[in-house]
Amino acid sequence: MGIGVSVFLLAVGAILAFAVEFEVSGLDVNTIGVILMIVGALGLLISALFLSSFSPYGARRADRETVVREERF
Repeated sequence: MGIGVSVFLLAVGAILAFAVEFEVSGLDVNTIGVILMIVGALGLLISALFLSSFSPYGARRADRETVVREERF
């Protein structure tokens, strides 16, 4: 799930949880909105962590060493 889908789920969940004022028998629209917001937030967090692992500016770059080998003829 990408960042765009996560933000979309957050927006739809917030609309269902806070802006919709109707009832459906056997279905709680507010609960569905909260569930969509939680899923969107988790997707956004996972996407951000996944993308940061590919970043050239991360902390893993500091762990690398450059080894220079000198050859004598």
